[in-house]
Amino acid sequence: MAEVRYEQASRVYPGSSIPAVDALDLDIADGELMVLVGPSGSGKTTALRMLAGLEEVDSGAIFIGDRDVTYEQPKKRDVSMVFQNYALYPYLSVAANIGFPLRMRKMRKAERDKRVREVALMLGLEEYLERKPAQLSGGQRQRVAMGRAIVRVPQVFLMDEPLSNLDAKLRVQMRADIAALQSEFGVTTVYVTHDQSEAMTLGHRVAVLRDGRLQQCAAPRELYERPVNTFVAGFIGSPAMNLCESVPPSTNGSVTFGGVAVPVPAGREPGAPVVLGFRPESLEVAGEGVRARVDVVEELGADAYVFCTAELGGRTTKLVARVDARSRPERGEQVSLRPRADEAHVFDAATGVRLSG
Repeated sequence: MAEVRYEQASRVYPGSSIPAVDALDLDIADGELMVLVGPSGSGKTTALRMLAGLEEVDSGAIFIGDRDVTYEQPKKRDVSMVFQNYALYPYLSVAANIGFPLRMRKMRKAERDKRVREVALMLGLEEYLERKPAQLSGGQRQRVAMGRAIVRVPQVFLMDEPLSNLDAKLRVQMRADIAALQSEFGVTTVYVTHDQSEAMTLGHRVAVLRDGRLQQCAAPRELYERPVNTFVAGFIGSPAMNLCESVPPSTNGSVTFGGVAVPVPAGREPGAPVVLGFRPESLEVAGEGVRARVDVVEELGADAYVFCTAELGGRTTKLVARVDARSRPERGEQVSLRPRADEAHVFDAATGVRLSG
């Protein structure tokens, strides 16, 4: 196994002056499952392909262990990749697809067949070994693609949105399977997704990218509880954090929101605007607070999310609160939302950078 390091790695596509990946510095520990997450165009897939050798590195360097692989051919990097579209050979059986990397390495047939059977048993594919990909479901095809990647136990696994073509229930099951397999093998894994729920479930750490630049890299819980800026705050979490823009602090060093005083870190200029952030669980329906109209109630069993519209500082603002489903308000009802001040996040309105501790 091996650690992976990006050192100021950049990629600029021909015909563009804006880097797709801009000076990426990222250390991935030996045996870690690192998830790269971000919206479309954030550079996450490009960063993965740079590590695989499928995209050039225009500046900076990439290391696998102690080896500088920046300019090495893909086949010499000892990585295995699982693609979004499976990329299976349609004319080969499941067994032949899984064993293809071993065949290319000229492994003896008996040894190759033994290894293929071991992997098929691990992935629940033993009864499908003689079938062709067209005879399999989407989840089974993805398992075959994973089997082909793990059959030779590379130094690094690379996974490019491998679950995006599956239905919601199967995605949940496959997430658990991938996490279990990665834990069993202990292979350094870089996993790309646009689904932040998937990222938070799978990753030992999660790297959030935006416009080719790394915003924050931390454990899922830290990303949720201490986002470094408003982009991470709004991107991580479902539903997203409530962000109330340009709330001017009073002279006593606090901001009043819904009748509750929220402290603002010392050293700010009086009147300098800030952004307050509240997770849905940090807003409660109460007798007093921010007046809002209920637009939608989304029931999730024991809990419900209440999506509201409020007027704050002359602006129409969308707010979401999590409530007990047994005491949920009805659509169209007027409610008061009261924040928990000790759970507030405070950001600089001009830069978006976190101010609170």
